Amino acid sequence: MEMNYGLFQQQTQKLFMTKELRQAITLLQYPTIELTEFLYEEIVNNPVFEIDDKELARYEYFYRNQYKSRSIKYSSEEDFNIWEKISVHEISLEEHLLEQARFLSLRKKDYEILKFLIGSLDESGYLKVPLDEVGKRFQISVADVNRVLRILQSLEPKGIGARDLKESLLLQLKAIDPIDYQAIEIVEHHLSDLAERKFTKIAKKLQITTQEVQLLFDFIRTLSPKPAMGFNGGELPRYIIPDVILEFVDDEFVVIVNDAMLPRLKINPYYRQYLLNNPKGDQTSKYIIEKFHSAEWLIKSIEQRRNTLYKVTNAIIKHQVSFFKNHSLKPLKLREIADEIGMHESTVSRAVNQKYLQTPLGIFELKYFFSTGLSTSDGDVTSSENVKKLLQEIIDNEDKRKPLSDQKIANLLNKKGINISRRTIAKYRDELGILSSSARKRY
Repeated sequence: MEMNYGLFQQQTQKLFMTKELRQAITLLQYPTIELTEFLYEEIVNNPVFEIDDKELARYEYFYRNQYKSRSIKYSSEEDFNIWEKISVHEISLEEHLLEQARFLSLRKKDYEILKFLIGSLDESGYLKVPLDEVGKRFQISVADVNRVLRILQSLEPKGIGARDLKESLLLQLKAIDPIDYQAIEIVEHHLSDLAERKFTKIAKKLQITTQEVQLLFDFIRTLSPKPAMGFNGGELPRYIIPDVILEFVDDEFVVIVNDAMLPRLKINPYYRQYLLNNPKGDQTSKYIIEKFHSAEWLIKSIEQRRNTLYKVTNAIIKHQVSFFKNHSLKPLKLREIADEIGMHESTVSRAVNQKYLQTPLGIFELKYFFSTGLSTSDGDVTSSENVKKLLQEIIDNEDKRKPLSDQKIANLLNKKGINISRRTIAKYRDELGILSSSARKRY
């Protein structure tokens, strides 16, 4: 084969990620709460925007009421300044513990040791630093370190400052009034057997029934294996603001993009007049022109986000009408919506990311309406969400003394006309947080 070498010219088109385009993509990804915060920050930083007293009051209300559930702390009404409190503060575990420690009557050195122990906790609330190292650091005995550690372990949340899971569970059990000595006995001496659900073995050793062990197991499971959960970026309660609202009006579904809490972006006419009356070349005019372009692009990006969110949601509703009538989800992929509305699949993905839809049935993540499908015996396709619902119903109604295996559940669904394997049942069960048949067994 002969190969020729030479120089050739070829035209190609490339899309460069400009600052404006990057901002538009970011705005599309923002849920309503984050977008609101971002826009108010832009208003503060861009002088060509104007904001009236009503907008200011709305912003103050937003942070007082919507973010109050996110543990924002203000020392007093007078300290609340909207322009100084833009960043949201979530209380950390260390702050929470030190706040309690301030009310204790501690010697200065004990307080310093306590602060060190608190700062040494891992993200789950466990103390991993050896006590002898702490003793050497502060030139005290291990017994004295233990004494301060017990002070730490007396604070909330219970179980904090433990060296391992067993100690954390025991601290939590001992803080419950009245104390359940059988539960303490199981955690102290039979924790590994409990984890393996060897209820009969535990029952024989404690001379109680397997049913009683089962009840003790249920009780112990209510304790927290991670006492620091809810702090340090853990799962905090979230206040959900729906990004889109679905209403049923005159037998038709109506999609409304929820922009009620967004600030109204208005350009101050003073700066327009300034540019008309002053030369464009001076530094002030250049600065104002730059801010004008930034403001205009932001306004266009917000409108584009609104239109995209409306089109995507509207298309989803058209595909999932059956869900709102009889709770039956249809299989749906991002690509189907993208093709239907003439957008790229990545754009649809950004539009539904972290967005919530308020409906007559409740609030759902937009991503909830996308799922894969399974074939049925009559040639139709049912969504994985529908199969998960059936799986949940079957397990909810099974004989708890003889729970169904994954294969038996697969057989039951096959009889209903749904082609599904044992492996898929196991996968869906894991996704639903349902234990295996052996772990579901009750005595």
